[in-house]
Amino acid sequence: MTDHNPEEAKWYVVHTYSGYENKVKVTLEQLVENRGIHDYIQEVSVPVEEQVEIKDGKKKVTQKKIYPGYVLVKMVLTDEIWYIVRNTRGVTGFVGPTSSKPTPLTEEELMIMGLESNWEPVVDYGIGDSVKVINGPLESFIGTVEEINMEKKKVRVLVSMFGRETPVELELTQILRI
Repeated sequence: MTDHNPEEAKWYVVHTYSGYENKVKVTLEQLVENRGIHDYIQEVSVPVEEQVEIKDGKKKVTQKKIYPGYVLVKMVLTDEIWYIVRNTRGVTGFVGPTSSKPTPLTEEELMIMGLESNWEPVVDYGIGDSVKVINGPLESFIGTVEEINMEKKKVRVLVSMFGRETPVELELTQILRI
């Protein structure tokens, strides 16, 4: 392998067969481990969000894939790495103008997907403020900010559900002050 600056790693989107997202993630992580190519494939992600369902009066929390059929890979794109990822079982190709010319995600796309840690969201609410959930499974619910974790970019909100206060963890960008 030729030397590459690990800083050159960018996020790419890999298309997979439906239902193969986690298998592809595990296979790629094993390849990285076995071949010692941590500098080239730095992170493999299958973004999920918690979904709260109420069934028979019981709360059930499930993990739902945000982008079914896609796996996000932070990697340094070389011919060899492209070949390894492209030929992983379950991978159908890269997202880009052609599968052989993958396009990295832009800063803006990374920000929207919550992937890059150097992005600092603007938070105009504080603990005790009333907020409205603007996206996700609890969209349009109203709640009170209980805790803000800037490091994890998460906020805990007490949401009134079925007449009782329920603490839920949300992304900082999922709520607006009202």
